[in-house]
Amino acid sequence: MADVADVAAENSAGTERKPVQVKWYRSVFYNATILGLCSFAAPGLWGAMNSLGAGGSQSPYLVNTGNALTFCLMVISCWLTSGIVKYIGIKGALFVGTIGYAPYSAGLYLNNRYGVEWLVIVGAAFCGISAGIFWASEAAIAIAYPEPRNRGRMVAYWLTWTRIGQILGGAVNLGLNADRNQAGKVSYTVYIIFIALQASGTLVALLLNHPSRVQRPDGTPVELTIFDNSWREIKATTRTFLTKRFLLIILWIGQGVYAEAVFFTYNALWFSVRARALGSFLSGIVAVICGNLLGLWLDQHQISLNKRSRRAFAVIMTLQGAWWLWLTINVTEFRRTEPIFDWSDPGFGRAFGVFVLLVAGFQLNYNFSYFIISHISSSPQETIRLAALLRGTESAWQAVSYGLNAVPIMAAVGGPYINFGLWGISLVPAWLVIKDFGVHSEKTDVENRLEIRDGELRKEQGPD
Repeated sequence: MADVADVAAENSAGTERKPVQVKWYRSVFYNATILGLCSFAAPGLWGAMNSLGAGGSQSPYLVNTGNALTFCLMVISCWLTSGIVKYIGIKGALFVGTIGYAPYSAGLYLNNRYGVEWLVIVGAAFCGISAGIFWASEAAIAIAYPEPRNRGRMVAYWLTWTRIGQILGGAVNLGLNADRNQAGKVSYTVYIIFIALQASGTLVALLLNHPSRVQRPDGTPVELTIFDNSWREIKATTRTFLTKRFLLIILWIGQGVYAEAVFFTYNALWFSVRARALGSFLSGIVAVICGNLLGLWLDQHQISLNKRSRRAFAVIMTLQGAWWLWLTINVTEFRRTEPIFDWSDPGFGRAFGVFVLLVAGFQLNYNFSYFIISHISSSPQETIRLAALLRGTESAWQAVSYGLNAVPIMAAVGGPYINFGLWGISLVPAWLVIKDFGVHSEKTDVENRLEIRDGELRKEQGPD
């Protein structure tokens, strides 16, 4: 993938790096696990609560308003992350980014148990300020730490931990609410467990290795440092945002992440408490399986980069289109009939299945977005900028999505209609970027260079 640090490491010495004996606590896998545990404790459990529908509340509108505020603030904090990394480093940025999640959960807890509303908004604001830094820094780490040939699988492994949070949350909630076959809010005990786990994420972040101390099996170093001052970084990030290839994928990013508010609100509106918990649990498992299968495919380097990227894009977008058509049909009918589905009701499978598949689609889009970013990046510094821009753009779309889904008519039918339309109009611009992967000879793709070099060595050595 496009990691100039790897290329520079080979060229600067004039010779190839020799393999090293990797210490387990310096390995890429160790750091991916630490990053995954942070993601589990912070956005993973945030997603777990939202996968219950409206953060586990009976009505989705207050929570959707809070989430809209969170994502608005994340746009700003994501944009500033590369400048923050200049002063506190990528590890410090990850640490700071974990701090705001527990106050968010505390707001949901007080609202669930005592009806307090103000802390939902204040907690959402704390979460937005820190979460933007967390999102941007974790994305940069996930792209930059693994060696190029294993990046797809490492990204999938890291994202698995995020979904484990959702799976655990769904399992806990299912156990506490298995007898509740009507609409309502979840048990407040769930929030106490989540708050404790989210607070632990801050301590786990301290276990991450500094990039210079990470050991790759092939001996290549990890470079993830910002050299310019903060103001220059902000201007450089803005210039990166205005590049043609990033602008072309903005709609594609939107169709992927706008969906989160849509399917979580769908879960809150049309299902009983225990069905919502079942949805959180099962959809997380399906998402993990799909995300890891995609990561495995993206790392099949014996297949050309062009084929891998084009085929993955075609499959993901075809499935997404089918699922949005399914959801559009469902919500159009439900708007008229106003059902509440429990798992023992007729028609539950038809209503429930699309929710599980849309969560899986969300995971596929997430995984593929890092693949795209890693291939349009041309330096370690630009990786940080692109990661921040990716997460900031996601936050902007999600702010709009959660904001609109705080309006009853948009929550019921408008959200799915808009997302279906976004899917349609994003296809061509995104394809204009994807189709060029692995095509142009001037592309700075380490994988291509290594494949060419290995092929030349095999030709020189001849058959064994």
